[in-house]
Amino acid sequence: MAADPSSSPGNPIERIAVVNNHGEKLLGSLHETGSKEVVVLCHGFRASKDHEIMQNLAGAITREGISAVRFDFTGNGESEGSFQYGNYQREADDLHAVVLYFLGLNRVVKAILGHSKGGNVVLLYASRYHDVPIVVNVSGRYDLKKGIEERIGKGFMERIKKEGFIDVKGKDQYRITEESLMDRLSTDMHAACLSIEKNCRVLTVHGSEDEIIPVGDALEFNKIIPNHKLHVIEGADHGYTKHQVDLAEVVVEFIKAGP
Repeated sequence: MAADPSSSPGNPIERIAVVNNHGEKLLGSLHETGSKEVVVLCHGFRASKDHEIMQNLAGAITREGISAVRFDFTGNGESEGSFQYGNYQREADDLHAVVLYFLGLNRVVKAILGHSKGGNVVLLYASRYHDVPIVVNVSGRYDLKKGIEERIGKGFMERIKKEGFIDVKGKDQYRITEESLMDRLSTDMHAACLSIEKNCRVLTVHGSEDEIIPVGDALEFNKIIPNHKLHVIEGADHGYTKHQVDLAEVVVEFIKAGP
């Protein structure tokens, strides 16, 4: 087994495969401590389970004796299926498949955590399934109608109505279909957050210098989620480039505290 920078001494990393509702295999890395409890980690847009944040948080959690799993959403990383631009509810369903996998092994899913788009996914999950007591939203976006123009340019609605799709060029190339764009635009985070039950503890962590999703989004989540704690990490950017340790400390403290 190859060495993993997020591994803790004595904690093996096992590869797992979970089949989602569409028959697609979702591949994951389970950091096994032998605990009954598991924390599930969800990556962001065009990322994977091997993103630095996912690996470092898995390492921090396992050092506390709690098992952690990081997995790839459909069409990302090593998982099967095709990549789609929106897919917010579909990714919540992927997460549900992973949660059910561990419940089927008589494990307890102590918390779910997502970074960036993954933060939106865990909040959507909590609004629908009500079966995980702790949710951690790391730098999720409050208003999904924002941030699109910065990524794909002005006049995107007219262009996609005309062609049916937009091809994003550059270092990271992918296609945005009209259907997938409308999936994002129709995903209402405000309504979803109001559906999160009061017995679910929610933490939002955000960097004060986030260059992709402004810290103001975190303040909006703080206004409407019933049982919510907000922690802004001063100086941190979207990827927590120089604040990985700070992020891990905040997350681990919150997860250990309850429920």
